[in-house]
Amino acid sequence: MSAFPTRADPERVVTTNAGGIATLRLVDQAGANGLGSALVGALLHALDGVAADPEVRAVVLCGREDWFCSGATREVLAELRSSRLPPTELVLARRLLDLPVPVVAAASGAALGGGLALLFAADLVVLASDRRYGANFLDLGITPGMGTTRLLEHALSPALAHELLLTAASRKGSELVGLAHVVPSARVEEVAHDLAFRIAGHDRRAVGLLKRTLTLPRRRALEEAFTLEGLMHEITLPGLDLDALGDRR
Repeated sequence: MSAFPTRADPERVVTTNAGGIATLRLVDQAGANGLGSALVGALLHALDGVAADPEVRAVVLCGREDWFCSGATREVLAELRSSRLPPTELVLARRLLDLPVPVVAAASGAALGGGLALLFAADLVVLASDRRYGANFLDLGITPGMGTTRLLEHALSPALAHELLLTAASRKGSELVGLAHVVPSARVEEVAHDLAFRIAGHDRRAVGLLKRTLTLPRRRALEEAFTLEGLMHEITLPGLDLDALGDRR
């Protein structure tokens, strides 16, 4: 059983379905779309619904105009530091990769830390050229989690991925070379839904089989990352600087 209670919560995740496309929108106004227990539980509930619905052939995952996802909340980080929540419970990246239909992430807002891992666990990614994306784990005094060490290498060049992880700096979408879709923020969701529409025009079973094949290297790498990141967390989590969290949002 997940440590995050799964239930519908329209104040944090809004789901709409049209033309075989399920749009999951993160709308947590109070927490900058942070990965707190309520939002994570609501997103897991929405993903369960998508997986069980044979009419859904593609998913668009989007957020607010300012924030796609700001990463783990102070609440969750405190739970991790105290060992009340094992890092292995942070399974959102795995859930996206295991979903039987492709996910198009539409990040018209910024993404930080675990939010970046969530973003790059999608099958296709659309970024805003003028928004910032970063892996701020070292700013908090901890090593990366949620599979970020491998997910970034898949989406970006290894050199750029390592630079983001080692410097904890954020970059504008226009600076993240190698991504297929970087557009002005006002066009992010339009482009993402166009990609989802093209996917949804095909047979769900065939697309699902293709997704399983294409994601196999990432799914294998993610399991390795969870092991190695967990070992690093055993050393670094006790020194987690929760006061630094507010400085980065």
